[in-house]
Amino acid sequence: MLWNLLYLLVGVLIGGAIGFFVARKLIKDQIKKNPPINEQMIKAMMTQMGRTPSQKQVNQMMKQMTKYM
Repeated sequence: MLWNLLYLLVGVLIGGAIGFFVARKLIKDQIKKNPPINEQMIKAMMTQMGRTPSQKQVNQMMKQMTKYM
């Protein structure tokens, strides 16, 4: 009886860990395929804030965005 409970607990922990890492990998791959933001979006955002972005500023922001992905 006690061993069955222990097996169940270990199985749930292992399954949860495997599920977490598989989901994490799938989400990272999906974000790399379809980035949530691109250069046109950054330019539009900066223009709406009243700034005229240079290409250097856009590149810096893109680098910051991809750094954390």
